Amino acid sequence: MTSAALFSVVQCPDCRGELVAGHQRARCASCGREFDAGQGYLDLRPREAFSEQTKYLDEALHADARHESIAPPVLGSKVRNDMLRRFLRPAAGDRILDLGCGSGRTLAWNAQSGAALTGIDIAPYFAPEAVDRSDLVLGDLRRLPLRDGAFTKAWSLDVLEHLSRPALLEMLAEANRVLAPGGALFVYTHVRKNGPLAAGVRGVNRFAAWLERFGVLDLRQERLRKSDHVNALVDHDDLSAVAQASGFRIERITYYTPIAGAFVENVLARVAERLLAKRAARADAGATPEDAVRRARLSAQARVRRRGPTYHALRAATGVMKLDVALWGRFRSGPFFALLRKTGPPVE
Repeated sequence: MTSAALFSVVQCPDCRGELVAGHQRARCASCGREFDAGQGYLDLRPREAFSEQTKYLDEALHADARHESIAPPVLGSKVRNDMLRRFLRPAAGDRILDLGCGSGRTLAWNAQSGAALTGIDIAPYFAPEAVDRSDLVLGDLRRLPLRDGAFTKAWSLDVLEHLSRPALLEMLAEANRVLAPGGALFVYTHVRKNGPLAAGVRGVNRFAAWLERFGVLDLRQERLRKSDHVNALVDHDDLSAVAQASGFRIERITYYTPIAGAFVENVLARVAERLLAKRAARADAGATPEDAVRRARLSAQARVRRRGPTYHALRAATGVMKLDVALWGRFRSGPFFALLRKTGPPVE
């Protein structure tokens, strides 16, 4: 949706002028450029696109239907969302920005917090539930079409690893700009350097690859999604340096070595998905493999939404995955959850 509250925080991405709302359109009062608002979100992409673009603009990365509906959070998404709530504590009175919101599912999961939530992403693959209930903006994180200091908090999940070093610094500088003094930014991402515990994750992933050779599971979509990873952050010392240069300090950090999580998501969940895809293919002999996977995803999401046995089994598996945080959260590893506190403007 595009609420009146959204127009109080947005601005023209080109000249930073004020936007005037119209019927399914918005117009910049300064440069006169018009923007589409007729699809349930506000298209505020800059006139000139950056040369570096994410692969998530490609339709192939969304063929598995993850964005077509929103189910309750389970497995890794539940772990990340619970950590977000623990670190950021969204509440009434907060104005929060989701940087790289994807389908908008995290906005939906936190709508009951009472905070005013806005999501922005460069790819227009928003779930219908998010479009109906959330303020969404189509825009580039390196040139946020948002006013200075408009938000008290922000989060960014699974985004920073997709950015090159220059793009990462631009994105963090923009996040700093739109946060109020003392504002907080919660991030979930990873650095290139892993600790010794990562050997357990690699072992699980090798086992999953071995199973794939026999057709027990299919990891092609996961490889496609991860092919966009750039991993600009070298290690956690580099993270501290980048945060400081961007006008933040690391207030809190928990490391995440998903050994149990890798087995649950990369083996058990993929085996179940493969079985559902095969069932979908048998039900429709003319279905392509991609269609079968899509139907399997939609079927799984529907089962979770019904909150029946499938949902409760996945919640139990989520509890096992949370052991990774409890057992290994103090040991430095590649993935991490961090709360960054704004201390001032970025260093020139």
